[in-house]
Amino acid sequence: MRPFLVVLALWLTAAALVACGPDKEQALIDDSLQATKALSSTRVRLMAGNLSSGNGQDYNSGHGIRIFQGLKPDIVMIQEFNFGNDSETAIRSFVDQTFGSTFSYVRGAPTQIPNGVISRYPIIASGDWNDTQVDNREFTWARIDVPGPVDLWAISVHLLTTGAGPRQSETANLTRYIQANVPSGDYVVIGGDFNVGSRSETSVKNLSSVVATAGPYPVDSKGNGNTSASRSKPLDWLLVSDGLTALGTPTVVGNNSFPNGFIADTRVYSPVGDLSPALSSDSAAPSMQHMGVVRDFSLPSEASVPFVRAVVPNGGETLAAGATQTIRWSSFGVSLVNVDYSADGLTFGRVASNVAASTGELEWVIPASTTTSARIRVSDAQSMLTDESDAPFTVIDAGPPPSPQVIINEVLANEPGSNSAGEFIELYNAGGTAADLSGWTLSDATVTRHVFPVGVKLEGGATLVVFGKLSAAPPNTASVAEASTGTLGLSNSGDSVKLSDASSTVVDSLAYSSALAAVDGVSMNRSPERTPGATLVLHTALSPRSNSPTRSVNDTP
Repeated sequence: MRPFLVVLALWLTAAALVACGPDKEQALIDDSLQATKALSSTRVRLMAGNLSSGNGQDYNSGHGIRIFQGLKPDIVMIQEFNFGNDSETAIRSFVDQTFGSTFSYVRGAPTQIPNGVISRYPIIASGDWNDTQVDNREFTWARIDVPGPVDLWAISVHLLTTGAGPRQSETANLTRYIQANVPSGDYVVIGGDFNVGSRSETSVKNLSSVVATAGPYPVDSKGNGNTSASRSKPLDWLLVSDGLTALGTPTVVGNNSFPNGFIADTRVYSPVGDLSPALSSDSAAPSMQHMGVVRDFSLPSEASVPFVRAVVPNGGETLAAGATQTIRWSSFGVSLVNVDYSADGLTFGRVASNVAASTGELEWVIPASTTTSARIRVSDAQSMLTDESDAPFTVIDAGPPPSPQVIINEVLANEPGSNSAGEFIELYNAGGTAADLSGWTLSDATVTRHVFPVGVKLEGGATLVVFGKLSAAPPNTASVAEASTGTLGLSNSGDSVKLSDASSTVVDSLAYSSALAAVDGVSMNRSPERTPGATLVLHTALSPRSNSPTRSVNDTP
């Protein structure tokens, strides 16, 4: 990225400016800026922590909370990310209590023991990559705007305990995800519970093309680098890419310095007051099976002077004219920004003026003209600070968006256990424009089960799931509804499902046999998924997961 930090008073005296011509003046500014940047850095503490305790694989007991508080990390890759009732309110309260109200977080798909990333710095993108070997967590990642010109990709992992073979598959897949998605110049950190018995296991070596896997490794105050409760196995890891490795700095705890990072075991560290409010007994808590891993890095920082940085679009993207795009930026010491667009990369026109810099984003409708030379520029509204896309992006004419096409994509007739509230029907709009569902109905072979109220719309490319009862819907999910009759009443012996519009015209329908509803909790799905007219198959034929309401079969949003 190319921030032009023109703050002359910080670098140059008036006499120096007068003494040189315009070209030398600009060179002097640039040289002074680079020299000052080289002297400026920010210490960033990364941590991997599977610090749940008690019987619920959660943080309700408080032991892990105190350890996190005592270590004061800036970015955490957390495992078994459960707290309270796991609602958005509960998770937010955990983050506020443990790290602070200014921290952002991403929590993986609502499964039994989701992974997560928690960050002091803005999370500009996030998601899950499918872990094909398990069905109760995924590889959860966050792209973070850390201090300086390079973004950090933090990936929280929790590998299988069942054997080295599945772990090798997990890390081989994770390596492919990173190579396919992370820009080559960005930092990468992989943190979490690897469940390995030794540092030479192939599952670790698989990651060597994307992160540094060789020692020296973090240790505790006794020099022990193992992290299991018995301190006999290196279960937990925090591995970073080469560019970040070069920026490593000792981890200081109280008066103690750990050159290669720190293993936090409150049972052996002294004085434990350095880790306050953690107690010496916290690492010995019931079901506390892991120790936290901490590493510190000194990142080249621009945060010592004001700056503005364009983040998205930043070059190389292909965008459709007429579509809505979120423009994103980062800034420091700036209150208001102006946002401009150029179709030719040279002449800019105003998109928006005096936007609060702290929002970091702006919704923008892409102009109709096509181009291969487009750029975005974000500028401080009150000074000369400005930055534009690193490279041009392309705007294409995608033509008129396809009409709405709502289909029945996934059906769960045989709910888990005997609670019919868990039955669901997932609708998907395969078209490009919103469908007005006002007055539409869902029926089985005998009766109408749900009537959509006036005003309900399903956007193009979006899903909506109707459950027998909302109590069975995944937590923190907005795109769900409850059957207006209080039940879906789908038969396990075979049935049909019909979607009709407000004029009773059938929009989509399907019939299923008892074979597709034979197993508790296993849904039936279009194959390929979200494809109009595709055949129905068991969800387990497409994914290790039993069902995936509101998400794709590989559990991505």
